[in-house]
Formats: sequence, C-alpha cells, structure tokens
Amino acid sequence: MPRSYAPWLERRFAIAARGSNIRREILAGLTTFSAMAYIMAVNPAIMAAAGLARHDMIMTTIAGAFFGTLMMAVFANMPIALAPAMSSNAIFAQVVVQQMHVRVGTAFTIILLGGIAFTLLSVSRLREKIVRGFPEPIVMGIQVAIGIFIARIGMVTGGLAVPSADGFRFGALSDPAVLLCLGGLTMAAIMNVARVSGGLLITIATVTIAGLFVRSGGHPITMPPQHIFDWPHYPTHLFLPFDFHDFAAHIGLLVPITLYFLISDFFDATGTMFSVANRAGLVKPNGETMLGRSAFAADGAASILGSALGTCTVSAYVESLVGVEAGGKTGLTALVVALLFLAASVLWPIIIIIPAVATAPILILVGLSMLSHLAHMTDRSQEGVLTPLVMLLIAVMTGNFMYSLAIGLLFYSALLIATRQFTKLTPMLLGLDIIFLFYLTLVSRIGIGAS
Repeated sequence: MPRSYAPWLERRFAIAARGSNIRREILAGLTTFSAMAYIMAVNPAIMAAAGLARHDMIMTTIAGAFFGTLMMAVFANMPIALAPAMSSNAIFAQVVVQQMHVRVGTAFTIILLGGIAFTLLSVSRLREKIVRGFPEPIVMGIQVAIGIFIARIGMVTGGLAVPSADGFRFGALSDPAVLLCLGGLTMAAIMNVARVSGGLLITIATVTIAGLFVRSGGHPITMPPQHIFDWPHYPTHLFLPFDFHDFAAHIGLLVPITLYFLISDFFDATGTMFSVANRAGLVKPNGETMLGRSAFAADGAASILGSALGTCTVSAYVESLVGVEAGGKTGLTALVVALLFLAASVLWPIIIIIPAVATAPILILVGLSMLSHLAHMTDRSQEGVLTPLVMLLIAVMTGNFMYSLAIGLLFYSALLIATRQFTKLTPMLLGLDIIFLFYLTLVSRIGIGAS
C-alpha cells in the first residue's frame, strides 16, 4: 500500500485509537472474506428454488454483499461484513415462493417492506434502547449462544457432526475430509496459541490447497475451477423487482410473513452486531457497546438494498467474528471485505473453490473462544447463571439463535416473577417478552422455523 494512503486511513478509521494497525485490519478483512465466500455459491443454489437463474443470483449476491458491507465500513466504521442472510433466503425461496406459491416479485416486495420497517426502527433510538435494555444474563446468553451457534455451523459443515436418527454422530474417521478438517482445527489452534499473525488465513489457505490433492467420495475435496475469470453481467431485470399490486391483493396472507421477516432479521442482526462489537472490544467506558445509530442504519439500509438488487435480506454476518478474532477492530476490515466482493464479480469461479472443511475449523475455534465469556459473569444469582446456560443449550441443540433468544428472555422473566424480583422486570424487558410471545405464535401459525 502506498505510504501516502496510510495517514488518511489511520485518520478515517481511527485505527491506532482502537489499538490496531493497517496490516492487521487488511488481514482481518481477508480472513472474514475467506470465511464467508461460500455465500456466493450457497445463496444462488438456495434462491434457485424460487426459479431464479444461478448466475443471476451470483451477481446479485455479490452486489448485495459489496454495497451492504461498504455502507457499514464507510458510515459506521465497524468490522462487520454483510451479505444475503442465510436465515431468510431459504424461507424466501422454499417456503414463501415454492410452498405458498407467492410470486417472486411479490416476495421481494415483502423483503422491501420489512426492510423499510427495519430501517425506521434502526434510525430511531429504539434499536439502541433494546440493546441497552438487555439484562446482563441475556447479554451473556446472546454471546455464548452465538458462540456455540457458529461452532455448531463449523462442526456440521466440516463433517465432524453428521445428522443421524439420534441427533448427531461424529463424522467417520475413515473419511479423508473429516481428517483434513481435524488437521485444520489443530493447525488453527496452534496458530492461535502461538499468536501467529494471519494464522487463521494461513490455515484456510493451507487446507484449501491440501484439498486439491486429498480425495473424498471419489473427487478432490477442493474442486479445481473450470475457469478463473467470468465477466460480470448484472441481471437488470432483477433491479427493483417489486409487485406492489399483487402484495395489496393478498395483503391478509402476506402481512404475517412480512412481520416474520422483520422480527427475525431485526433481532438476528442485532444479536450478531452486538456480539461482534463486544468481541472486538468496542465498548465505551460505561460498558456499553460502540454500536450506534450509524451502524444500525447501515444494517437497516442494506436490508432495503438487498431487495432492490434482487436478492434476499442483506444483513450482518456472524462470520465477522472470524475477522475480529484475527484482529479487526475498524471499518477498514469491512472495507477490505467489500473490495474483495467487488473483485469477486470477476474472480468468483476461483474464490468459491474454498471448501467448507477449510473454513469450518476457524468457525469452531472462534465459536469456542466466545464461550470464555461465561468465566466473566458478574451476576451469580440463580437466574443469572441458568438463563445463559439455557440459551446455550437451545442454541447447540437446535442451531436456532432466534429460539434461543426468545426462550431465554421468557425464561429469565419467569424466574424473576417466581423469585418476586419485580423491580428487574423493566418496561423494555416486558416489551421484549410480548414481542417474542407474538413471534413464537406467528412462527407456529404460519408453519415456518425461526432462525
């Protein structure tokens, strides 16, 4: 990087003030991007169930990730990457379009309207008040639940945990992919303990290269790309793909779905951003996170942008924690991710060859490291200890953060009532209880799972 740019970057992103440096921020951005590059292959495959062309979805996925992450970098100066949400794409394609037979344009209208409401809540002080209104046991529960959630993702995608009739079983040690994943986990742990700069990125690169020579199921674990470049061609017919007339004609059916997307995306993204900021040490002297209206507004605006670009809700990614673990603390990390997504519009055929077994060890290690928050609990009361443990248990058993948060809040409130600690039942806590009771009822009635 030319030296003339370094002082500007330092000032623009307050890098030194947050205890970081440019090299570390760039490495963190590379690591975050490597951990979430899979979205360029997975999101198009899921959205194809809605009858959308795979190549079109690759381009809209990249566009949504680029613009969403760029806004977070420039306007909020946070090391948080955004992309089309895995929680909403499956519901969009498989439930709303495929099962409920909602038109694609109408489904995008649902995402848009939910995004507008999302943004209005974000630019108001309500979202900040909600974050500040979480009691300490819920704050602890959010962090450990997301930690175990991301570790669970790594275990499953890396083949170490395999679904079975009894829940999960450990992956077969006769499978070279499982052994490669275990080797990657060991390497990542050694790199972490030895404090090797860029160790997580080195692990991803090493396992990816090794996968070219290790075969599983009759083919290489890392599939060589058929070509390296692909000239970008944005599908203009998916720009502003809304059908307001059809939405109005079926408003009674579609409003509950819109509310589902709103509540799910709102709290899922809020929990993710909260955990990333805390893990990065972006905390004010009074103990509050440095998340402000600019960060929330960028996240909300990205949800509108996603629908306008022809993809599902664009939201904060839990894989941002991987970049934070690599040392990212500022928006420069996010800017690097955004620029890499921009480059991916040409280089995506070679970028998406990174196999799941290469990123899974990083997710497992980062997730487990977040469980260390349990050692710092200051609320040692019965409800203060049980609540985060219940949230942890639900997250690991179901892989469902929203259920973990909803039941955790209701469980905590019930314990406060049972022990007659009525002064702790704040209006914000009671309001959240009502929202999540409504949410669980909504999920049950429309027959879709929370995420």
